[in-house]
Amino acid sequence: MDPVLSVVIPFRDEEGSLRTLHAELTRVLDRLPWASELIFVDDASRDGGRLVVRDLAARDERVRLLALSPQRGQSAALEAGFRAARGRIVATLDADLQNDPADLPRLLAALDQADCVCGVRSDRQDRLAKRLASKLANAIRRRVLSDGVTDIGCSLRVMRAPLLRRVKLFRGGHRFLPSLLAMEGARIVELPVRHRPRRHGSSKYGVARRLRVVWIDLLAVAWLKRRIDRYEVKELSRRV
Repeated sequence: MDPVLSVVIPFRDEEGSLRTLHAELTRVLDRLPWASELIFVDDASRDGGRLVVRDLAARDERVRLLALSPQRGQSAALEAGFRAARGRIVATLDADLQNDPADLPRLLAALDQADCVCGVRSDRQDRLAKRLASKLANAIRRRVLSDGVTDIGCSLRVMRAPLLRRVKLFRGGHRFLPSLLAMEGARIVELPVRHRPRRHGSSKYGVARRLRVVWIDLLAVAWLKRRIDRYEVKELSRRV
């Protein structure tokens, strides 16, 4: 049976989190009325994360493992997962356990009225510098793009696959995924979700570097938004 829901999880050096994440996800998915699949995308990990997922796949037929080579970043890992997904609904979340899979059913229920449901992190469990940088980046992005998205950095989302496949993720484009979907006409809904402290490993991004890169990418997305042509086409020569 083909899955209805594909959960895409990019990871790099998250060996300590993967078994717990799988256990939490399967408890949620087992209560859903649909068939599902878990697509773990390894972005050239240097630890034993790939071996962990291979072991999970041997025990759970829903688990699939994709491996990028060489390392290409979260955008490439997500896009690889999106292309491989067989479900008509695609969910994403981080592999570091900061997103709570128990929030997925609420987001999926809200998809009845939307094309993309984005989580908004409540009571964020990150360092103050990271929270302030995120708040600043979100404010600037909303001002430049007028996309209305509150927390674009939250990776916990559910989306309709046909619309998602129309989006091409450039390097760093994962940070603007809801905005890019909105450019394709997606209806965006937001819901508060839980946010948990990181249990293992460390963040892959420095605050200063992230702000520099995001600013350049934001200008690119703003340019793209202004250059998109919108029009209707009617065929007038068709014979009935």
